[in-house]
Amino acid sequence: MKTKISVLGCGRWGSFHAWHADHIGCDALLWGRPGSQRLAKLKNKRKNDYLTLPESVRLSDSLPEALNHADLVIISIGSQGLRTLCREIASLSKALWETKTFVLCMKGLELESGKRLSVVLREELGSTPGAAVWVGPGHVQDFLANIPNCMLLASDDETLPPRLADLLESPLIRFYYGADLLGVEIGAAAKNVVGLAAGMLDGLGLPSLKGALMARGAAELSRLVGAMGGDPMTVYVLSHLGDYEATLFSPHSNNRRFGENLVRGLPSEKLAEGVSTADALLVLGKQYGTELPITQTVHNVIREKADPRDALSRLFLRKRKSE
Repeated sequence: MKTKISVLGCGRWGSFHAWHADHIGCDALLWGRPGSQRLAKLKNKRKNDYLTLPESVRLSDSLPEALNHADLVIISIGSQGLRTLCREIASLSKALWETKTFVLCMKGLELESGKRLSVVLREELGSTPGAAVWVGPGHVQDFLANIPNCMLLASDDETLPPRLADLLESPLIRFYYGADLLGVEIGAAAKNVVGLAAGMLDGLGLPSLKGALMARGAAELSRLVGAMGGDPMTVYVLSHLGDYEATLFSPHSNNRRFGENLVRGLPSEKLAEGVSTADALLVLGKQYGTELPITQTVHNVIREKADPRDALSRLFLRKRKSE
């Protein structure tokens, strides 16, 4: 009997996860909000800018239908919309969702509180549902070109990632497990902030400084993870350092492109999660007494309209100091 997977969110990654679920032989349903233009396009043409969905993937704008369909629920939406979605789920009959497993295929932190996304989910849905995060390097465009990658599953329940890997692994995606959920989530979210800085360096014609950015970015976030009670070394695995190639160098990286376009005075149409994540990280930095100079610089350029060349020059080309 096929495993039934519902994907909540019909953007780039949500549509890919529905495609991938079908690709590995699961019964897939893709949900989008009523009135969603993305969902309407998929219903009309069965495709978006990235992929074509097989007819076997069901499309729905009914949240109860999506939850009732699923053995496993994958959530792939903008991070700032997670709490609202979880409250909508919680308002429905518990029979629809309390025995499900939820997998957060998204990276970010709640803007106002700095809370991790798994914490947001638990605050709204309680401890009954199974919950995991799915993060790590990869771009939809590469997967659809049959270019494989390694990704990471993490959960407070150590038995859950291996079971999910058995279900979700394919020739396109090999999974590793993360024991430190806190470090995995902070690292996965923060790599987008480093991606913004990398794009700014590209826009300024200073890509040679990406080496320094990578070294300092990982060190900066390891200090924060340690201060929060996580394992500082988690930053050096797939969720953060292992995702640098896809985020700091790839032409498909929305965060890198956003940073480059900002410096060059060009508009950006794609979501750059790193913008809100930088704000949330500064909340955490203040809360845990940890300086985050790269994050602060990105915030200053985007939110305070600081001059990018001056800000980044002071960050990387200031008076010599030991690491």
